[in-house]
Amino acid sequence: MTEPTGPRTFRLAYVPGVTPAKWVRIWGERVTDVRLELVPTAAPGSDAVLRAGDADAGLLRLPVDRTGLSVIPLYAETPVVVVPKDHVFAAVDEVGLDDLADELVLHPLDDLLEWNVLPGTPAKERPATTADAVELVAAGVGVVIVPQSLARLHHRRDLTYRPLRGAPESNIGLAWLEDATTDVVEEFIGIVRGRTVNSSRGRTTAPAEPARKPAKKPAPQRGGASGKSGKPAKRTAPPARGRRKRR
Repeated sequence: MTEPTGPRTFRLAYVPGVTPAKWVRIWGERVTDVRLELVPTAAPGSDAVLRAGDADAGLLRLPVDRTGLSVIPLYAETPVVVVPKDHVFAAVDEVGLDDLADELVLHPLDDLLEWNVLPGTPAKERPATTADAVELVAAGVGVVIVPQSLARLHHRRDLTYRPLRGAPESNIGLAWLEDATTDVVEEFIGIVRGRTVNSSRGRTTAPAEPARKPAKKPAPQRGGASGKSGKPAKRTAPPARGRRKRR
């Protein structure tokens, strides 16, 4: 069977709100023989794209089912509450969970925040997606709690958001199948972890150290060679001229 001769591809899945642009740029500069392909995927059940073989690694919103997966937590996102611009919360810098007691809080089906008890008054029906919930908030129906990156993703001029004190954070992690840790996966792990191009791990090897130039010999000092003591050598007097004999 003939193996494909085309360029290799590294497929990176990512969920809404995640911005992989920085890592994609570094990949393009460092790994020129493997093309990186971005694979958008929904947050709930995002590990399925890895298990189906549709992506080699993924920037996923945790938690996910870690069975058979390797997961590196990367960063945590601040939770915020999205409200209309004329809402009372728009006048403060931060909102607490107790402040939501009298608010209708929308809970979209794709929400992955780990709540023990959802604050406020829950809506009778759950919106299908975060985007749908934001549309309802814009229509004056309730408020919604999301990670800050999703509030930015679904930004509208008639809405704003404020940090929500006491709410669970949303964590982003890099995941891949344990039995599919290839060299290109290792390379991307190194990029995400900030490993430099000269690191001993990954596909890229450090450039050879340039050969050192031989040291230049010191130029001879003026006035003759020096002795061991460092003093300049004495000058030799010219021989004395003799007198002619009289005949």
